Amino acid sequence: MRFNPKSRLDTRRVSDAGRGRSRGRSAGGSGGGTGGGARGSGSSSGFPIPGGAAGGGSVIGIIIAVVAFVIVSQTGGGGLPGSGGDGAGYDTSAFTDTGRYSGCETGDDANASTDCARVAVENSLTDFWADELGAGFRPEERIVTFSGGIDTGGCGSATSDVGPFYCSADETIYLDDSFFDDVLVGALDGPSGAFVEPYVLAHEYGHHISNLIGTLGQVTGEKGPQSSGVRLELQADCFAGLWTKHATETEDAEGNVLLLELSQDDIDIALDAAKTVGDDYIQRQSGGRVNEEVWTHGSSEQRQEWFMAGYEQGTFEACDTFGADRV
Repeated sequence: MRFNPKSRLDTRRVSDAGRGRSRGRSAGGSGGGTGGGARGSGSSSGFPIPGGAAGGGSVIGIIIAVVAFVIVSQTGGGGLPGSGGDGAGYDTSAFTDTGRYSGCETGDDANASTDCARVAVENSLTDFWADELGAGFRPEERIVTFSGGIDTGGCGSATSDVGPFYCSADETIYLDDSFFDDVLVGALDGPSGAFVEPYVLAHEYGHHISNLIGTLGQVTGEKGPQSSGVRLELQADCFAGLWTKHATETEDAEGNVLLLELSQDDIDIALDAAKTVGDDYIQRQSGGRVNEEVWTHGSSEQRQEWFMAGYEQGTFEACDTFGADRV
């Protein structure tokens, strides 16, 4: 992955909250809930991940969420809220921005810094989806990085243990970047290449797109390989593949191309990451048996297939997981 050194970066939607509460405090405070059956939906709890249970779920139940976590604000009931209207708005009082991304100005900075690459990927995702959805698009409120834990603008409190997640209530993506080394590589023996995080961010941004088009609101609480929750996660994987297909066509505000090159190695790394966060893979890593009935995010094969559906077909229509007979 190589960024255009001449491109200009827009940092307005990327912020850093710094150090929050310590690990071990419950995720999903009074304002939060979970979407897609994210918590407490795994196999055995013996997986060696630090932090223990959060929100009443086992460690495995939390780690199954990894790349594919969606937190939504709920009132009663077990379903997700409707979508398509204006978002609740980002709560700027939730934290003070540390200024971590203030020095990210050009694609040259993105080539030299993981932080600035994060900004460049956000810019690319926003430009792509603005073109793809047209008048129906609004960007995510923010991508917020944090360390340890955070009080979100609309979904209560969360710790690093839940992994990257999208909060539909404030339309914000939250990320503790220690997840990649501590969990994806260290605990799940996953890939560590430079395109892992862009795949994750593209997946989480995909949840925002599902929120905008209304499919996030179709998710109920059932589990299993054909469940609505799995279909939501596979749609996000497909949207990630779709962006990847067109990423080198995206531009900054001045019309400069943002990404100059994505290699086959980048695609292979994304597929390896998708494999690592499959429900069946995580169940095997935990030492448990594969039990399809508790799946909430899809198997490794499903996740890889739907990423490639978006990448190979390159069309929005290719990602209609909710209209497919089987996923």
